Amino acid sequence: MATAVSCPKAMKATSNGVFQGDNPLDYALPLAILQILLVLLLTRLLAFLLKPLRQPRVIAEIIGGILLGPSALGRNITYLNMIFPAKSLTVLDTLANLGLLFFLFLVGLELDLKSLRRTGTKALGIALMGISLPFAIGIGVSYVLQNTISQGVKLAPFLVFMGVALSITAFPVLARILAELKLLTTDVGRIAMSAAAVNDIAAWILLALAIALSGSGHSPLTSLWVLLSGSGFIICCSVIIPPVFKWMARRCPEGEPVNEMYVCATLGTVLAAGFCTDAIGIHALFGAFVVGVLMPKEGPFAGALVEKVQDLVSGLLLPLYFVSSGLKTNIATIQGAQSWGLLVLIITTACFGKIVGTVGVSLFCRVPFREALTLGFLMNTKGLVELIVLNIGKDRKVLNDQTFAICVLMAIFTTFITTPIVVAIYKPAKKALKGDYKFRTIERKDRNSQLRILTCFHSHRNIPTMINVIEASRGTEKRQGLGVYALHLMELSERTSSILMVHKARKNGLPFWNKLQQSESNQVVVAFEAFRQLSHVVIRPMTAISAMHNMHEDICTMAERKRVAMIILPFHKHQRLDGSLETTRTEFRGVNKRVLEEANCSVGILVDRGLGGGAHVAASNVSSSISVLFFGGKDDREALAYGWRMAEHPGISLTVIHFTAGTQIVGQEVKLDITEESYTSTESDIRFLVELKKKSDEKSVKFENRLVNSYQEIVEAVKEVSRCNLFLVGQMPMGPAAAALAVNIECPELGHAGNLLTSHDFTTSASVLVVKQYKSSTSLVHDRRDE
Repeated sequence: MATAVSCPKAMKATSNGVFQGDNPLDYALPLAILQILLVLLLTRLLAFLLKPLRQPRVIAEIIGGILLGPSALGRNITYLNMIFPAKSLTVLDTLANLGLLFFLFLVGLELDLKSLRRTGTKALGIALMGISLPFAIGIGVSYVLQNTISQGVKLAPFLVFMGVALSITAFPVLARILAELKLLTTDVGRIAMSAAAVNDIAAWILLALAIALSGSGHSPLTSLWVLLSGSGFIICCSVIIPPVFKWMARRCPEGEPVNEMYVCATLGTVLAAGFCTDAIGIHALFGAFVVGVLMPKEGPFAGALVEKVQDLVSGLLLPLYFVSSGLKTNIATIQGAQSWGLLVLIITTACFGKIVGTVGVSLFCRVPFREALTLGFLMNTKGLVELIVLNIGKDRKVLNDQTFAICVLMAIFTTFITTPIVVAIYKPAKKALKGDYKFRTIERKDRNSQLRILTCFHSHRNIPTMINVIEASRGTEKRQGLGVYALHLMELSERTSSILMVHKARKNGLPFWNKLQQSESNQVVVAFEAFRQLSHVVIRPMTAISAMHNMHEDICTMAERKRVAMIILPFHKHQRLDGSLETTRTEFRGVNKRVLEEANCSVGILVDRGLGGGAHVAASNVSSSISVLFFGGKDDREALAYGWRMAEHPGISLTVIHFTAGTQIVGQEVKLDITEESYTSTESDIRFLVELKKKSDEKSVKFENRLVNSYQEIVEAVKEVSRCNLFLVGQMPMGPAAAALAVNIECPELGHAGNLLTSHDFTTSASVLVVKQYKSSTSLVHDRRDE
């Protein structure tokens, strides 16, 4: 009599609750929620712990998946049967693959086929050798594995899978590593990104071949039909997808929200393409990747799709794939000297093939050895795509448990070592500064020399006021002119995709997308180009992509390279409709403080209250009044020197209020640091004021001397000129009158006068520019003026 085989009971979606006797862990939805929460908690914790080592988040997610699987926590059978029971794995794998489907669409979206046609011979040669040599070595290793731990597998697909596993370079992971190390805009970064793009396309073609060869059909014609059908799918998509999505992109203008119908249509197309390629027998992921590659990259549509899809996919669904992979990875299967020896062999050959192949062709292309070695380790970066290859191989029975575990450890090791080794071997030399970089301040003896300014902004909100400040800084036509560099400060966060990083970084010299089309659609570039045509002042827009903790390094380095006299930073607060100041992001305050401490030129912090209104004012229509509060000291002189230059503009009037201490202040026992610099500063103040009165135009510059005996009298004097458009003040005023300002301050980076003008008790609609003059540690102010 035959024995009946009982299958496990299918899980229902939701439970009736614990009060009705149901265990939520026996139902699909609450169990999936618990699994997702556990995954998020562990992977985020590991990412935080690995952050000091500057590791990409993919490393934390792969390790987290392995820890949750049978290699670590899964050794406890009770835990494994409770949290990851066998009957729940279908739901988990479905969610994971759905997230992966859309992630591969984003990966394809980050690759531009047009850029491959423009790839230089150097990058193309590095990419081809970086694939060919490790692929050939991977085939050689395959024979070793087949004779030891992988006996009985199909030879042809096994050779291709191992070749792809050893030759692949993870494009998204590499982009993040380059951005984190500030190499994205260097020659090394440009070559690495271009080579990785070529590598990614070639790897997917080889993977499609491997999947076709690994089919379960016994006839070789089956694999041929799969390949031909896949080729037909790509041809059809190439004909249909680009024109349709170009039409959508044209109907999504810059600055306006993307139509929800277009987003829905795009996501539906991705799912349909995934269904088609799965039906063909390649893999659903391949269809999603093809749609992403073929989508047009011009305009805001592609960037909007990334923003809408990435947070949910990368933050919530994609980590499930690492858990799904981790549940298949059992490091305990690597036992004995032979298995560990094979692990060492695979890691060694993987690194050797990539590094030696890349270094060899780089040296042949006359790349310096240090840069060539850096390229070798960068191209050795693995990541999620590597894991996808391995998982498909395991699902297709091409890789057994032991081979799969060995290859996963290889992927972790090669990616983990990339950042530390690159940091150790490659430190880009700073560009040698020209000997004439002596104008690090606005106060200078040669007032006819060119003034260079670096203006920084976080968002489009800062641009109108910045442009109006630049307009006021033009000076007279007799001078050598004004050079302006506009630096867009862009935070590098975990949600920043490589399409966004490369698009922004291209402005700094990385030709990855069509420069003309992107520039025309960029509001920032359009605003500065319009200003250039109106005012004949050339502004060079640039972008700094940095984490908040080291964004100041990019600002200071850019100022040094461009030999600017002043950096102008936006204040971390913006004006609300009621006139009060509201904090935008507190992290920007830290950036400003670090720039003040480390910059090798003068620094100004601009408190924006809508100088000149919300748009640029043409030169012929400018009518602004500027007030300088002068107490004394190098910072006040720098602010006054800037105001003096602004007063040369025909539409600007300057009022200088010189505060001197009355008898009550002088008679008080005020503890002041009486140093040589104090005496020198007083002498320099007198000389500077005399020169200013002698050379300035009486119609545009007005002087007022105010004798003050208290803080309240200073406030009353300032209120009399509070209806001006802009206040210029020094960060650290000096002298007896400045001592009366010594009250509690909210923002030390603004100094006493700046805090007075931005306090809740002081009402004004004027913007405020707080200036700190650069002072080297080895020279006094009067020495610099004589340069």
